[in-house]
Amino acid sequence: MPRAVKVQPAVMLEAVQEVAVYVHRFHNLDLFKQGWYRIKITVRWEDNENSAFGIPARIVQYEAPDLDQSSICGVWKIDDTENSFSTQTFRIKYARQDVYLCMMVSFNLSRSKSVDLTTNGVILKFELIYASTLENGADVQASLDASPAAIHEFRIPPKALLGLHSYCPVHFDALHAVLVDVSVHVSLLKAATAASKGFSGVASQDVKDIMLVRALLDSRNLLLEDLRKINKAVNEAIDTSDFVSKMNDGNLINFVVRANDFAIDGDNLGQGKPQNGLEGGNGTQNIRDAEKLHSLSQNELLDCFHSLGDQLYYLWKIFLKIHRENKTEILEFLRNTWAKDRKSEWSIWMMYSKVEMPHHYINSGGSDESSKRGMHKRVASLWKLPEEPLEAAISCAELHRRSIAQMRINNRSIQDMQIFGDPLRIPVVLVERVMNVPRRSTSEISLMRHVGFVDSHSLTNGPSSDTLSKKSAPQSYVRVLKIVVFVHGFQGHHLDLRLVRNQWLLIDPKVEFLMSEVNEDKTSGDFKEMGHRLAQEVISFVKSKMDKVTKYGILGDIKLSFVGHSMGNLIIRAAIADSSMEPYLRHLHTYVSVSGPHLGYIYSSNSLFNSGMWFLKKLKGTQCIHQLTCTDDPDLQKTFLYKLCKVGKCPTKVGIK
Repeated sequence: MPRAVKVQPAVMLEAVQEVAVYVHRFHNLDLFKQGWYRIKITVRWEDNENSAFGIPARIVQYEAPDLDQSSICGVWKIDDTENSFSTQTFRIKYARQDVYLCMMVSFNLSRSKSVDLTTNGVILKFELIYASTLENGADVQASLDASPAAIHEFRIPPKALLGLHSYCPVHFDALHAVLVDVSVHVSLLKAATAASKGFSGVASQDVKDIMLVRALLDSRNLLLEDLRKINKAVNEAIDTSDFVSKMNDGNLINFVVRANDFAIDGDNLGQGKPQNGLEGGNGTQNIRDAEKLHSLSQNELLDCFHSLGDQLYYLWKIFLKIHRENKTEILEFLRNTWAKDRKSEWSIWMMYSKVEMPHHYINSGGSDESSKRGMHKRVASLWKLPEEPLEAAISCAELHRRSIAQMRINNRSIQDMQIFGDPLRIPVVLVERVMNVPRRSTSEISLMRHVGFVDSHSLTNGPSSDTLSKKSAPQSYVRVLKIVVFVHGFQGHHLDLRLVRNQWLLIDPKVEFLMSEVNEDKTSGDFKEMGHRLAQEVISFVKSKMDKVTKYGILGDIKLSFVGHSMGNLIIRAAIADSSMEPYLRHLHTYVSVSGPHLGYIYSSNSLFNSGMWFLKKLKGTQCIHQLTCTDDPDLQKTFLYKLCKVGKCPTKVGIK
């Protein structure tokens, strides 16, 4: 009778993904409704929408909300049913209101064996919950338990799950324009060890365990490097004496040497991984490398697992302690890093082209008759523009979107799902650089010296904070006054451009803005008069802001920008040409034109549009329409638009700063 073989239990190593979300400030940009608000947060694996949610494991309230009792309702709570965390309910009363929440919640995600960790990321979901101020008590709670008013989701790619410290601005949507200052911190931690009996699958389990230990090693190196960066940013000393002693583990050093893909000091961190940021290229190679390490005994592997787990837990505690003591400095450091990283991330949505445009001059000589003939000839030959350029741009943008949709970007950056969730619906920015060149130009290099280009850095950040700090190092309290003027179009309202304003405020929250109202019911008159009224309104606004700055500090410089929609662009140009604006022309900074008829409406293929223009000119006697169609004077060179173009006073920089 054969002897019974005693089955030795196989040790199963397990790890947990910890995602810490720090909610610093809720800033109301432009919520349409006053009332009670709170934020609900959930974390889940990407491919498991209805299961595998992260469990809230740790809540830390750094400071009490700076609100009176009448503006606070209830306390923060955890919903065990859906594994969600909800902040304290707070009341929003006015625009630009700040509510400092100052709390951190940590979610634990189990790294299940069924989850493909090479391609599966984590979805971080923020929900904005709203209840009316007219409701009280139980009614408020019932409304808050209803469906959310807005949702904003982010994706943490697989590569970032090994270690991430990132700023994460939450702004929901255009109808709920807010800015929630959030930072996200991710690390891989040791969970537990379990024993399973039987021989089936032991070899494959060994490979997975080795892969897990290597992931812990990777996570440790990333966390150590990030701690060094944060330490340098906040100038906080880190006591690593205990950590150094934990690193002197013989089995761990042996494991690292055998793996030969990672170094203890992190110098070779990332070797053997794809450099193009795309997912799905290194899973097979990692398994092959792991199979080479079967010479490690189970005890050696277990020792490495516990050693790395202890080191990670120790470093994670150090980070949480430093974060509590330097939360504002760390948030500012992460915000600056995030702004720099977005320059490269958003660049994939921009396509650049260069167009050389020969400069033509209209012959000013000759009789009135020849001028009229020249005008009619120009209308017939130049203003019937073909549609091919537009169709080509649409086709090019569509192909570009499809190529982006096929990519699975895997890097250590949190991804905004409003952009990456459905790339086919995201607009592509076509940047066309037009150069006025002589007709017989032969050297492009000589011409380039006279052309100012728009670089991608200036489109997002403007002058870097380092540059500004160097310029103002002796006087750090000197303030640069940034003013943006928004001008509506024909028969428009001063809030027509509020969505553009909100997006600008997301980029630069400290900017002062003026929503022009002076021409709100007067857009049927003369452009020159409308421009003069706008100039007076801008001058008055600038002076009031200058007085406010000089009252509390020193005014360093003024950056005056304009955003115009439709006919408002011509009002802006008329205001800039006004003599009263002469002292402020040197402060012109940025000009953004949205659908501006800078060359007028001389020709249109739309018969309905032409009928409307005829009605406004003949029956309404609208002066600005005559000026737009260049019929305000028989001589083209005496029309308003022609003379406005000859003035040449206009900002030369294009782009949001």
